[in-house]
Amino acid sequence: MALHPSTHHTYSSHLNSYLTFCALHNLPPEPTPDTLSFFIVYMLHHIQPRSVMAYLSGVVHQLLPHFPAVQAARNSDLICHTLHGCAHCLSWPVDDLLWLTQLLCGFFGLLHLGELVWPDSPSLQLYSALSSCVDVSVNTLSFSFVVPRRKTDTAFEGNHVLIQHLEGDDDPFVLLSMYLTSHDLCFPLHPFLWIKADSGIPTRSWFMHHFHQLFPSHSLGGHLLHAGGATSLALSGIQPAHIQAIG
Repeated sequence: MALHPSTHHTYSSHLNSYLTFCALHNLPPEPTPDTLSFFIVYMLHHIQPRSVMAYLSGVVHQLLPHFPAVQAARNSDLICHTLHGCAHCLSWPVDDLLWLTQLLCGFFGLLHLGELVWPDSPSLQLYSALSSCVDVSVNTLSFSFVVPRRKTDTAFEGNHVLIQHLEGDDDPFVLLSMYLTSHDLCFPLHPFLWIKADSGIPTRSWFMHHFHQLFPSHSLGGHLLHAGGATSLALSGIQPAHIQAIG
């Protein structure tokens, strides 16, 4: 059945938004679950959340003759999880989104807390130790960023952190995508990756304050990011030598 002219015009506008998004981010127009997931996160920061479903419907309808698998991609678990996660994350304060993104990046990237935040002592707070936005790389399978060199880095190359896209509600990929969009909207010219709502750099005490709101026991500390991630890999059957090479 033919669409009403006004509906066709609206759906064409939705498709143009999708194609513009793909061009801006150097993504192929094929509507895979990953690409549609990125599109959702991107659009949620430009339109009302309730309008996202309408945009998806328009994109799916317009692309269906060219990409018959688009309907299956729209109904995939990844898209369902993305819509569910975005609905919650967009209602969070910026600092909560920052903290949770850092928590999952630290856990899955086997990072120490000091690689994500500043020390509390002002005399130890070095801008050269902060991760930069220009070193962030995102594709459909993973994202990466650079932790600047430390005393043990004799090659002065920094630590290249690569985190893969995972299935499930604890996927750091979706959270980082939302955080980066929020970062670009709030602080488009800020050079550093991890930024609080007040444009300050997160410190150890700031991170631990949020941490203990979720995990009240003060016997738990920031070391659990690295140790917990390593333990998770070991329980998954990853060889100790490989875990050591990761971090």
